[in-house]
Amino acid sequence: MIDHLVLPAPSTNRVYAGSAAEVLGAELEVVLPGIDPTSIAVTEVGGVDHVALRAPTDAAALARVSGIWMAYERVAPDLLRPLTRPRADLLDEDLITIPRYQGKTNEQFTRLMVNLAMATVDHDQLGRGGPLDVLDPMCGRGTTISCAWLAGHNGFGVESDQSAIEAHATFLRTWLRRKRLKHKLTVNPVRRDGKNLGKRLDVTLTPPGPTLPDASASLTGAIMPGDARDSLVLWGKRRFDAIVTDTPYGVVHGSRRAGSGSRDRSAAGLLADAVPQWADQLRPGGAMVIAWNTLGLARADLVSIMDDAGVTVHDTGPWRRFAHRVDSSIHRDLAVGLRR
Repeated sequence: MIDHLVLPAPSTNRVYAGSAAEVLGAELEVVLPGIDPTSIAVTEVGGVDHVALRAPTDAAALARVSGIWMAYERVAPDLLRPLTRPRADLLDEDLITIPRYQGKTNEQFTRLMVNLAMATVDHDQLGRGGPLDVLDPMCGRGTTISCAWLAGHNGFGVESDQSAIEAHATFLRTWLRRKRLKHKLTVNPVRRDGKNLGKRLDVTLTPPGPTLPDASASLTGAIMPGDARDSLVLWGKRRFDAIVTDTPYGVVHGSRRAGSGSRDRSAAGLLADAVPQWADQLRPGGAMVIAWNTLGLARADLVSIMDDAGVTVHDTGPWRRFAHRVDSSIHRDLAVGLRR
């Protein structure tokens, strides 16, 4: 066991409003194999908050942690040795950093959610090798799908705003061509019961060079037009290994009310309706990760909704330390559970 110090990423500090080190400490405890959880502590070095921990020197594991900017091995009380971290992403990071638009979830926070999902899934129960299938039933312009690709997994989504699907398709087409990656991208109309639901985006791409050990020769992604509450109907018999989603905050984010053009800015009604459907889309042993504004729905209420739907929420230890303030009207938390 080696003493380490890790420096949280600066952009995470801005979004998490001073809670970055605490959130990073919780992520490290969940996703880093062999860590001594009692050693995790926020400490100030040079006037900047770092996270101290004792763990095996596993540079590859550290490289996958979402909120790390730099990692050091403590050689002596006043001497640090920077750790060279290997490339952890299957694709270039600008896939998630280039897009900028109102209401976008911070990409580092999305990476955190994907990391927690991968740490939660029961691979033995899933009985699947290679890339997992990750669904975001409120995917916007596909940040979760892109983060899943970076981690070597397939990404799928549902989005009620057709313009968001088209904007993501336009960006992806340009990005894939610029990177000279072999791919197939199509946008085709979807019809159900004689009605036009919108246009569906489908993508298959071949990552460059040698792939990650658990990645296949190609990755797939798709976004279905429609309401998050209708995800089960839209995807039919298709099942997923993880559901990762960032729900309405009641400020910029909102979800369409079924059968109307208005936006529902409360997560409570949306999650009560949608979580049972989402749970039915998960394979047993799959993970569900939900981010939401606790000022609109108490944690205990969401845990109850998920439990009633057959998802057992991790509700002790580090799993209770992801809550953080985004701004005066948003106190965000994460609920992470396993499909029974």
